[in-house]
Amino acid sequence: MSPRPYDEPLPDWTPEERPVMPGSPSTPSHPPLRRIAYFFVGALVMVTYALSNGFVTANLPQIQGTFGLTNSKGGWVTSAYFMAYMSANLLVFKARQQFGVQRFAQVAVLAFACVILLHLWAVDFTTLIAVRVLLGLAAAPMVAIGLFYLIQAFPKVHVGRGLCIALGFAQLSIPLGWVVSPYLTENAAWQPLYLFEFGMALLVVAAVSVLKLPRSVRLHAFEWQDLVSYCFFAPALALIGAVLGQVRILWWSDNAWMAACLIAAILLLFGGLTVESRRSNPLIQTSWLGTRKLIQFFVGSFFIRFILSEQSYAAVGVMRSLGMGHDQLQPLYLLIAGSMILGAVVAAASFGPKRIVPLITASIVLIVLAGYHDSNLTSVTRPHDLFPGQFAISCAAGMFMGPLLIMGVTKALSHGVSYMITFAVLFGVSQSVGGLSGAAVYSLFQQHREQEYSSQMISHLDKGDPLVAARISQQAQALSSRITDPVIRQAESAAQLSQTTTQQANVRAYIDVFILNCIIGIALFSWSLLNILRELWQQRPRPTPISHHSSSQTVRP
Repeated sequence: MSPRPYDEPLPDWTPEERPVMPGSPSTPSHPPLRRIAYFFVGALVMVTYALSNGFVTANLPQIQGTFGLTNSKGGWVTSAYFMAYMSANLLVFKARQQFGVQRFAQVAVLAFACVILLHLWAVDFTTLIAVRVLLGLAAAPMVAIGLFYLIQAFPKVHVGRGLCIALGFAQLSIPLGWVVSPYLTENAAWQPLYLFEFGMALLVVAAVSVLKLPRSVRLHAFEWQDLVSYCFFAPALALIGAVLGQVRILWWSDNAWMAACLIAAILLLFGGLTVESRRSNPLIQTSWLGTRKLIQFFVGSFFIRFILSEQSYAAVGVMRSLGMGHDQLQPLYLLIAGSMILGAVVAAASFGPKRIVPLITASIVLIVLAGYHDSNLTSVTRPHDLFPGQFAISCAAGMFMGPLLIMGVTKALSHGVSYMITFAVLFGVSQSVGGLSGAAVYSLFQQHREQEYSSQMISHLDKGDPLVAARISQQAQALSSRITDPVIRQAESAAQLSQTTTQQANVRAYIDVFILNCIIGIALFSWSLLNILRELWQQRPRPTPISHHSSSQTVRP
């Protein structure tokens, strides 16, 4: 790999001030008040980034109603963001190296604010999707900027603790969206959401302009081959995101285009990796992709995000099926937001090189315990009944991300700075695809189980059964004050009984989802434990072999 020339003379940094890698800010010693300012600016950046997708996730039914969208088109609104977001890291890392972190941050936050403003001019489905794609591209730099600001709030020796706190804020998208939305959508309009977020984005622009990040090392990073590689990888990841976003809404066997998209994505990925393998300064280090440790890391991070999707899909899904709205779910998501921050604080307080694996393992255990608790729900379960389980899984979400990222960064930097792009892309893909895959798999599983339970229950609804007849009669009496016609009243009673049956089938199906999540979590924990034991076995001290030298001595009389 050919060395990259620096674009400017390097300052006379001390070892404590020198950036970890080109494109990252230096870490000078700040006075306490400035460290506090860096912390609040970083938190503001992270919260603003989180709301950019959280508002849409929490208010998708209202947005669908405003634009007259079907469920399938509503799925495109959420997946379009991830289709663009997953590939953005291919360029973000080199952009920081090329232009410097200060200029990169100022341009990135301004572009983010402009894209947020564009949401107010979305008038139909096409323009809405276009804006969501742009937002996915514009949101990717916000994570790095928030991380850099929060890291400046900590001494360099405690940079790992700063990462844990920063990534805790980054995961607040869905809970914050649910907590804040009821105050902004009283008239069922979605525009106030983006007026509020545009105001937050303007605050970020002002804060980043006033309190700048320390300067970084700049070098000539971009090459024309980067564009060729991006043209392979970006559409491949977008096609995967499109399939995962739609497969939980449309049945895959009835939509052949999904298989065509996956085949095209595989071919594009193969073409991109072929191009990268022939470059002297590749974006993706293909020789590293097939190593056992990297595969283990990718699989582990993917499945942790996979089982965490139980919270965003199953918990909110079962409450919605029981008729809970924003107001009833607001306390639950307030608890989730606070628990995530608590988990990040616990990870930061207990962080250490030898505690990374125990923290990640403890997160998996908490997810399993949460799934077991929530699998005991019934049709009379209300949001407060989910508090213990959702508290545990939220703490796990806040605990695992920081240690997992630091473990991956350490592995990448041990090979060289050029491996960081490969790690950043793989880590982002593992989290995005893991979340989308979890929601897709659990949705398909829940729908399948709900249909089985519904058919079983409806087959037993014989009007000649005395219990069924008595239930219909009770409901008919309750409707007598509103419906005078006995025939219509009897039909309405039977319809309500059928709706109750469907609701019960949905609840039982969601119970199966929680149980499935527990099983996957136990399998992941067992796999992780086996890997840990294998590492300890390989690192065990081995006895030094004793060499026996046979020497013949001549005994003289």
